[in-house]
Amino acid sequence: MHPEFWHQRWQEGRIGFHQERITPLLERHWDGVGAAPGSRVFVPLAGKSLDMAWLAARGHRVLGVELSRLAVEGFFEEHGLVPERRESRYGIHYGAGDIELICGDAFGLDADLLAGCEAVFDRAALIALPEDLRRPYLGELYARLPAGCRGLLVTLEYPPHEKEGPPFPVAEAEVRAGLERDWRVDVLERRDILDREPRFAEEGVTALATVAYALQRLPAPEG
Repeated sequence: MHPEFWHQRWQEGRIGFHQERITPLLERHWDGVGAAPGSRVFVPLAGKSLDMAWLAARGHRVLGVELSRLAVEGFFEEHGLVPERRESRYGIHYGAGDIELICGDAFGLDADLLAGCEAVFDRAALIALPEDLRRPYLGELYARLPAGCRGLLVTLEYPPHEKEGPPFPVAEAEVRAGLERDWRVDVLERRDILDREPRFAEEGVTALATVAYALQRLPAPEG
């Protein structure tokens, strides 16, 4: 997906991927991930997700990245926050309280910026990307997170020939192939949700599941 695709979706208000509630799997499994209180949580392709406010309310410091200025500014406006702004090589930083959003490209973030992120929450990033972008996303961006980083990854699974993404289906085998060299990957829950997603059924999808994974970045190999 080219950046123009997402800019157009936000400009036209076609943001069916935006949830008007906290992600249930986040509420159910975040404590089990083991992210330390006060830790900085990286939220890629953040949009204006309510999950960021939930994480901040739990005492975390949130670092999100999002391409769309409309989404970034919309988040702060909808939460009654007036952010301070600054520019860096990563994009335009908006910050208020314990939440900082970078209006920029997630693929442009480096290990220097992400070194302080002790946790990651990915609900709408991996599944927003086609396969040719998911490989470098997992192999490169996740590789820039520090050793010991813990995370919660949420994906969708459905027969790929039945619907054109996004959101795209991501099989467990793909998650493991992309991460297991550097991360411990544990399935926390796989749940059938087709009866709660009529849009998918209307498009002809016959099976739909959501999957939550707990992640932990392994120490770098010695030598």
